[in-house]
Amino acid sequence: MDQLEYHYGKLFLTEAFNVIMEEILHKGTDLKEKVCEWKDPDQLRALLDLDLREHGESHEQLLQRVRDVARYSVKTCHPRFFNQLFAGVDYHALTGRLLTETLNTSQYTYEVAPVFVLMEEEVLRQLRSLVGWSEGDGIFCPGGSVSNMYAMNIARYWAFPQVKTQGLWATPRMAIFTSQQSHYSMKKAAAFLGIGTDNVFIVQVDESGSMIPEDLEAKIVQAKSKDAVPFFVNATAGTTVQGAFDPLNHIADISERNGMWMHIDAAWGGSVLFSKKHKRLVAGIERANSVTWNPHKMLLAGLQCSVILFRDTTNLLMHCHSANATYLFQQDKFYDTSLDTGDKSIQCGRKVDCLKLWLMWKAIGTHGLSERVDKAFALARYLVEEMEKRENFKLVCKGHFVNVCFWFIPPSLKGKENSPDYQERLSKVAPVIKERMMKRGTMMVGYQPMDGRVNFFRMVVLSPQLTTKDMDFFLDEIEKLGKDL
Repeated sequence: MDQLEYHYGKLFLTEAFNVIMEEILHKGTDLKEKVCEWKDPDQLRALLDLDLREHGESHEQLLQRVRDVARYSVKTCHPRFFNQLFAGVDYHALTGRLLTETLNTSQYTYEVAPVFVLMEEEVLRQLRSLVGWSEGDGIFCPGGSVSNMYAMNIARYWAFPQVKTQGLWATPRMAIFTSQQSHYSMKKAAAFLGIGTDNVFIVQVDESGSMIPEDLEAKIVQAKSKDAVPFFVNATAGTTVQGAFDPLNHIADISERNGMWMHIDAAWGGSVLFSKKHKRLVAGIERANSVTWNPHKMLLAGLQCSVILFRDTTNLLMHCHSANATYLFQQDKFYDTSLDTGDKSIQCGRKVDCLKLWLMWKAIGTHGLSERVDKAFALARYLVEEMEKRENFKLVCKGHFVNVCFWFIPPSLKGKENSPDYQERLSKVAPVIKERMMKRGTMMVGYQPMDGRVNFFRMVVLSPQLTTKDMDFFLDEIEKLGKDL
């Protein structure tokens, strides 16, 4: 890179950053602006001019590319983005993300990431402490699905350590247990690890979406009758759709009686641990062997920020995953080589994901994070109360978390619940309303069918930018979009 190119590169970065500040962080969080400017795929391809060519483009053309990317992307920082289990923006966390990208290092050895090795160690220690463990292990992973896979892999190594060197032929048929509303990553992990999805035994849930312990016991008996060895049970703290919490103490009792590893997928619900008022939802979490937790969800740390935490103190994580690459993990270094944590990971290069959480936590403290969680609960309760006052809304069930699942019943379907085509007609309501809101750009909320229930909306309340006025707007907008259906 010559001096002129270097100069223009720095100038471009400065001007592009101004575009980011204005178009995303200023306009993207403004209620008067759209959540998204919807374009069909062919339109969008033409607008973006995605072709890569032999020669580069001018400074002005590149700035326009930045503006276009900002303009046509969904503004997940917008207060009325309710579509996923992440939303909003925390500016301290965002600063951590920018700093992470700029420093561009890999979190595998102390020599190339000294600050972040120590920082990760401290953040993991504090998260384990909230779970209720004074010691243990853990690592940041690229998302909750990978964190869950780590848990399953470590559990298998714990049960059958010979699997690392001898492979699956040296193990019996293994059985995994998870609820019918658990995250699909359980099946993906079983497939990826060679255990097989047929060996994932699905446990029934009650109306609220919580695992039924009696059915877990029945499924364990069923697995044993098929000569499968029960080794892993996954409990969920905050299911994806209904936000249900499995009965952790009951599951821990069953797990201990059967000599199984108990994992808790608290990717979504783990953040209730910050709240004195709501942490009862995860009573018994300290009895687990491992916990997945995604601070990029309810805490707004920013994608991606996921940890897998272990109660284990025997270094299982390192023993299971290590390959002892001598060009990275030399044992005769001039510092304490236990700080080279990279061999705990199945990755080599690993992105720094601790800084954004650490800086946000430093900024608002444990108290601020607790307030953030409690506010989300309060707004979700307000929304449910207001929804119950309106005749066109019907709750799927009363939840305990910040997921609010409901049907919108248009005037044309009122009183027709017993009609033979009622369910079919109701199933078409949510997709049409979703299309209309996307094309208007007013807000975004998800819908899905589940367990025999036709399409219903799943509203997720989590951004600290939200107020009761946003909840009122949400209900009014659904009514406006669906009244003529």
